[in-house]
Amino acid sequence: MRLLQLSDPHFGTEQPAVMQALRELVAEQRPELLLLSGDITQRATPAQFEAARAYVDSLQVPELRVLPGNHDIPLFNLLQRLRRPYQHFSRAFGPPEDAVFESPDLLLLTLNSSRWYRHKHGELSEAQIAATAARLAAAAPGQLRAVALHHPLVGPSEYDRRHNLLRDHQRVLQRWAQAGLDVLLGGHVHLPALMPVAAGQPPRLLWALQAGTALSRRLRGGTPNSVNLLRISPGRRALAERWDHDAAQTRFVRVQARILTPDPLQLPVY
Repeated sequence: MRLLQLSDPHFGTEQPAVMQALRELVAEQRPELLLLSGDITQRATPAQFEAARAYVDSLQVPELRVLPGNHDIPLFNLLQRLRRPYQHFSRAFGPPEDAVFESPDLLLLTLNSSRWYRHKHGELSEAQIAATAARLAAAAPGQLRAVALHHPLVGPSEYDRRHNLLRDHQRVLQRWAQAGLDVLLGGHVHLPALMPVAAGQPPRLLWALQAGTALSRRLRGGTPNSVNLLRISPGRRALAERWDHDAAQTRFVRVQARILTPDPLQLPVY
């Protein structure tokens, strides 16, 4: 099973050359599941959502899961932000409801962590947290247990740990780890990262997989456009790959691959 994670494409700031290179990567790798982990648009306009939907359809991935980010709610139209914050998102991708994808080897729970009353930061309700924990605990023994949300629970930098994490992230992380979480998939910070995390009582290992920005010119820290590919095998195992856009070669190239196993000290990095 191949899961391709794209995050923060920020349509309205997309780059045509990168879009074409990503089409070629998708045609080559043929993922069965496409996850868009938020900030689909730059300013949540109808035109930007229409462009995003047309591009996603052109990739022809069989299964699609889409999360809204803070940029997918109108910023300047305060009346719409209050009354119909997800109107344009819903027309393009359907209501921003929490969803489940299941296969014999994967349980993926996708959660909306954006809120109309927050400009930037993410939040989950107690009902979302509890329902996710219960569903993780009920997963089949051989399923990799993954949760995706736009706002991360673990930060790749000190700045992100101070300013960009989900509200109450420590409590959420501990609760889901206790329920059996294996992989967290996030976006928002425009920095790709794969981080081992010890959480729960007693502590157990899980992985936080952050995606960079897939298509936008809004890059950070000198990092190129990037996406994540997760190759999932039976027995709660996976190979996590990071693919960066190489402007000189006009294509995405694999720059990192790591097997997700219980012991991070034994993990090869390529």
